[in-house]
Amino acid sequence: MTAPEPAPRQFATEPEEESPERPVSAFGIGPGNPSYLHPRARSILESADVLVGFETVLDRVRHLTDADVLSCTYDTEADRLAAFADRVEDGEAGAAALMGDPNVSGYAFLGKVERAVDRPVRVTPGVSSVQVAASRSRTPFESSTVVTLHARGDLDGAFDRLVREAGDRNLLLLPRPFDYMPERIASVLVGRGVDGSLPVHVHERLTFEDEACTRTTLAELAATDSTADGDGDSAFCDLSVVVVRGRR
Repeated sequence: MTAPEPAPRQFATEPEEESPERPVSAFGIGPGNPSYLHPRARSILESADVLVGFETVLDRVRHLTDADVLSCTYDTEADRLAAFADRVEDGEAGAAALMGDPNVSGYAFLGKVERAVDRPVRVTPGVSSVQVAASRSRTPFESSTVVTLHARGDLDGAFDRLVREAGDRNLLLLPRPFDYMPERIASVLVGRGVDGSLPVHVHERLTFEDEACTRTTLAELAATDSTADGDGDSAFCDLSVVVVRGRR
């Protein structure tokens, strides 16, 4: 059984001005295009002394801050967060940057930040690529299931849910680079009995100038799968969102 993703600690909620400790900020940078960065996030960047996050995220906002930047990889994450926590403990204004909206696929990292600093983390939401994909494909959230495959370990539980809800609800999916890309996702769903005629939109690089959308069906997409066990290359980039339309 896959271990659950680490969740943020449960700190008491209180007005910002009454917080007994200086909160750390976490914010989403949006889908990548700087025009989607929320003004509140820009304010956090301007006031931060130290900024932590994954390198691919920080590269998009470095030019907007004078903060000392602590770039993480999976190998250096623990050390960078420990250094970040030390700086916060010394009284510096700390902020963590996440791609998109922290509440969509950044929840695990958010939990690690909160554990490292052992104090409240004030979350400023951002625009997620899932939101943009829903708008592009005219797919309302109330009739959709949002699932991120950005998780370590096996994805059986996520696919069980997708199989149960495919067809009855729209599916908004974030693939996992590079072993569960759009073709592989389609192949697994069709292999587990999901209707292959369901329409699919694969959105790439949403909000960028070279944004693209491939419209196909689940069966047609599955037929192109050569990515089993990570052995093949996907036709899609890692900045992709898969929309599987329901029957309604």
